[in-house]
Amino acid sequence: MTDYEPKRLLHLVFGGEVENPQSVRFRDLDKLDVVGIFPDYDTALAAWRAAAQATVDNAHMRYFVVHIHKLMEPDEKAA
Repeated sequence: MTDYEPKRLLHLVFGGEVENPQSVRFRDLDKLDVVGIFPDYDTALAAWRAAAQATVDNAHMRYFVVHIHKLMEPDEKAA
């Protein structure tokens, strides 16, 4: 019998200060905060929440979850 390991769907969590809270244009690309790369969405979401909560007093600070697996294999359906 073979062991089943679910496919890892990599996610990047990063953020930085934006010029306008309604935009995604960063003020300084050299100051982006790369939180990390995570093996699944739930873990990435927890990291995103922690980073966003830590900067909640700065309306210009925004964090994002990027689905790296969709960029690496755009034609493949998520499992």
